[in-house]
Amino acid sequence: MTSDTQHTASSAALASARAGKSKTDSGLVPFLAGNAVLGTIGVFAHEAGTAPMTLTWFRCAFGLLGITLWLRYRRQLPALLLTRSTASYVMLAGSLMVISWGLFFSAITRIPTGIAVVLFQIQPLWVLLLAAVFLKEAIRRRRVVSVSIAMVGLVLATGVLERFMMPAAGVAQAADYWWGVAACLVGALVTACVTIIARRLKGMPQGVLAWWQCALGTLLLWVWPMQHGWPQLGVSWLWLAGLGLIHTGLAYTLLYQGMGRLPAGRIAVLQYVYPAVAIVVDWLYFGHALSPLQLAGILFMAMAIWIAERDRGI
Repeated sequence: MTSDTQHTASSAALASARAGKSKTDSGLVPFLAGNAVLGTIGVFAHEAGTAPMTLTWFRCAFGLLGITLWLRYRRQLPALLLTRSTASYVMLAGSLMVISWGLFFSAITRIPTGIAVVLFQIQPLWVLLLAAVFLKEAIRRRRVVSVSIAMVGLVLATGVLERFMMPAAGVAQAADYWWGVAACLVGALVTACVTIIARRLKGMPQGVLAWWQCALGTLLLWVWPMQHGWPQLGVSWLWLAGLGLIHTGLAYTLLYQGMGRLPAGRIAVLQYVYPAVAIVVDWLYFGHALSPLQLAGILFMAMAIWIAERDRGI
């Protein structure tokens, strides 16, 4: 190889590396922004002041509007037409995600939003276990270690030690707290099932599954506010619209833009911006401070997710 050829090859490699870095960097800001936006969802849910299922319907309805506008901008509306092979999977995944949203909104009426978001972050480890059971994927030693660390973190993050030390007068409140924790763990499991199903839909454009999720939620849950009463017109509707347009339409758009340009390993770590912002918002807006043990639990869970996702080939 001549020196000119070597120089050309070196320049091409450098240009390629810069282009790859530029692409990755361009995905960083929208992904972080999307997670930061999601971290404020507790404020909107609290200020709306409605029942969890009503919150879920409004998030679906306004989210459907936001994602439809995004898909139209991307000229991907034709992708919403499902085939015989994908329709059943999309319907099942969409229904499960609506259930997950309902469980989340139910949970945050009982426990601080920051804790709820942290508990939902156990979802990647549910995926790991479900993949082993249903997809027969081998669990390597590093994954076993990550699950073990996550379980320790989960116990600490839920505040179980503090709850056991609560006086007897707080038994009813503690029971309500644990219902919230249970809702989060089940919701994370349901979301993990959606992830397993989504593996069969790899060729589907980003946003289509979320559109169907919102469409199904809008169609199925409208009976709830019809029977239990609509929120009074006014400021409450603005908060409810924000749940759909901001925390679904805008947040999902930003996340999809970022995820398409970031490697999986960075996504696994950067997604913890979401619970971090939620915890800060809980502290500043609601006055919910975490104990040192709970903070340690969150760090354990973050470490576990990072270990599990650092190398997908392990």
